Amino acid sequence: MMLLENKTRLLLILSQDALDQARVIAGKATTVLKLPVSLQIVLRALIWVGLKRESHPALFASIESQARAVRQKRSGLRRAGEERYQPSGNLQGLNGKRATAKR
Repeated sequence: MMLLENKTRLLLILSQDALDQARVIAGKATTVLKLPVSLQIVLRALIWVGLKRESHPALFASIESQARAVRQKRSGLRRAGEERYQPSGNLQGLNGKRATAKR
């Protein structure tokens, strides 16, 4: 039994598909166990089981896949941001003249 004596909070971002699957598990568990099973209980149990299987190849394959997806997304966003906000280093306009503030 897992007691929550030493607990902390965490923000977890999941895909809608993963959340839907966890909800299905919660529904099935509620039916089978004849106990109310919340989404939080299901997610806790899934994390706990995953932590016990730390050397399982499928776990590392999933971790690698997610890490690569995050890296690819971040590098794409970084490249898009660099293209959008290229500082020119000077205040010269297209005609080559330095821009001045009018007073």
